[in-house]
Amino acid sequence: MAAIDLSNQFLIAMPGMADETFAGAVVYLCEHNERGALGLVINKPIDIKLRNLFERVELPLDRDEFAEQPVFFGGPVQTERGFVLHEKTGDGSGYSSTMSVPGGLEMTTSKDVLEAMSQGGGPRRVLVTLGYSGWDAGQLEEEIRRNGWLNVDADPKIIFETPVEQRYDQALSLLGFDPRMLSQEAGHA
Repeated sequence: MAAIDLSNQFLIAMPGMADETFAGAVVYLCEHNERGALGLVINKPIDIKLRNLFERVELPLDRDEFAEQPVFFGGPVQTERGFVLHEKTGDGSGYSSTMSVPGGLEMTTSKDVLEAMSQGGGPRRVLVTLGYSGWDAGQLEEEIRRNGWLNVDADPKIIFETPVEQRYDQALSLLGFDPRMLSQEAGHA
């Protein structure tokens, strides 16, 4: 079977997802290859605002457009570590630890992106998470086969412009059918 690459796609938890961690989740897949997959949940805010996160890392944040933005639960792996999902900067600034998603966004884990933001630069649109979602080789494919996830090409507007509470439904709408018609059993509609 040919390997599938779901990078730059949304994983949408099927209704009835048994794993509470991912129930109702939309995950942006940053990387998917033969070694596994890495993604960030984009619709589960936690009770920390960006200004609080910047205070924790001792950086000023005098940018109103970011200060009240929530930090998100990105997944259950490395929950003490920050991940910044952002548009490609295009200014050649390149941060020291950035993963560029082919055809998609960038994800930076180094503090220099936060430093740039605190100084008025950096990416214009960001989603910051604590933690990420990870799958070992073949694990995600198996979860999809078992009807745990739907996948669809990602739309940055859902990440950066859609209110959090609408992201799941908006991601589902990219599939082009009424999600109420979904069954939890594979092979049944």
